[in-house]
Amino acid sequence: MIISQEKAFLKAQTQLQKICRLVEKAAVDGQRIDELERELFSQLLAVGLTLLKAFVAAQGDGDSGAELQVGKRLLRRLQDSHVRRYLSIFGELLIKRRVYACREGQKIEQAPLDARLGLPAGEFSYVLEDWLQRLCVKESFNEAVTSLRTLLGLAPSARAAEQMNQRVAEDAAAFQLQQAPPPGKEEGEILVATADGKGVPMRRPLEERLHNSHPRRGKGEKANKKQMAYVGAVYSIDRFHRTADDVVDEVCRKQRAAQRPTPQHKQVWAEMTSTLEGAVGTGRERTFVEMAVACQQRDPARGKTLVCLMDGEKALWDVAGEWLPRAVGILDLFHVLERLWTAAYCFHRERSSEAEAFVSHRLRMLLEGKVGYVIGGLRRLREEHQLSAEKRKTLNAAIHYYENNREHMKYDEYLAAGYPIGSGVAEGACRHLVKDRLECTGMRWTVTGAQAMLHLRAIYLNGCWEDFTNYHIEAEQARLYRRSAA
Repeated sequence: MIISQEKAFLKAQTQLQKICRLVEKAAVDGQRIDELERELFSQLLAVGLTLLKAFVAAQGDGDSGAELQVGKRLLRRLQDSHVRRYLSIFGELLIKRRVYACREGQKIEQAPLDARLGLPAGEFSYVLEDWLQRLCVKESFNEAVTSLRTLLGLAPSARAAEQMNQRVAEDAAAFQLQQAPPPGKEEGEILVATADGKGVPMRRPLEERLHNSHPRRGKGEKANKKQMAYVGAVYSIDRFHRTADDVVDEVCRKQRAAQRPTPQHKQVWAEMTSTLEGAVGTGRERTFVEMAVACQQRDPARGKTLVCLMDGEKALWDVAGEWLPRAVGILDLFHVLERLWTAAYCFHRERSSEAEAFVSHRLRMLLEGKVGYVIGGLRRLREEHQLSAEKRKTLNAAIHYYENNREHMKYDEYLAAGYPIGSGVAEGACRHLVKDRLECTGMRWTVTGAQAMLHLRAIYLNGCWEDFTNYHIEAEQARLYRRSAA
């Protein structure tokens, strides 16, 4: 319970004197510095809790008289004070305050002390919430609360951390909408939009878990089902003019291109397919809407070349055509290269010099704009060789892949214009945003939980965590007390 401010200050002085004596004794005893460091931190947390209690005590109990006018409503002070738990980074406070309602036994309508202190909606302080969620977006909920317990001696449950994650993420979409675009002088010459999908392991529905009397899986049945998270990224980059030989050397000889420009102001998003107010919103659609908005904000005059760089998934290209109609579509070269290697292994041993020569020759042709020659050549090889059914299927898949994506394989034009032709940003975003957090061992998600984590993790990876934390606090304070926290 909160003590008076005077008693709290006296207690804090006593604690500080004790800390000074602790340091003096450690020096005399020759204590190792890390041992003293740990003890000091623990003692200083206790001082912080005492001083926080002194601050709360100075605010009174929120008694605003027997009656309180709120708009056109007249509220009455309840007879008994109510205690509220507040968990700070220093420890637990039990705050006793006067509250108001229409009458005894009804819902509490006003707690003036809560507004005066700017208390959050839940029990956790905004600082503790911030620190815990920083850990949660990087590691599992169990590991996050364990780390917090090790650092501060506090032990919220993993379930509480997960619920907090979902509640905080409710402000993520509104925060993204009010973000200002990067400064124009810091942008590259080309605006690039790229997208890809990554599977998220999902929990089985509760009904299925309750009524499944045969836990043993059937033949071909997987332990869990995945739902696709669609990851989008927008960035700008300067033109980079290269020849076909430059790219072949870089790709096949593993030589990094000199003076390669770096992406500027990369923004990432990830969306799951979900149902909102009875309507199903696909993750693909929402991801491209966000990318289209970002492209418009970053280049409102449409003075930059817009490039859409993706793999060969037809559904992605269909949505891109709807939301990014002016973009130059480019098929990611590394997916093209993967198909070339699979085709090469239909005729040559893996990792052989013959397979490498097969790939280098045809890659150079593709980069020179000779897609039709490559397709025709693969067809002739298919007829000239007696391939097994499996190899014939593999070769056909490569041929069809090139045929279906031919309009996005004008690499001679792309290289001459200095456009990027590799979607490493999308691949990296899928790994960092989704796989590194949502696909760890044993993890299973609901759609709501996965989407909340993806929104917060995207904000963290975009380097906007501090701004979002401030936005979330201001938004919650406005909802609770109809005023800004400032």
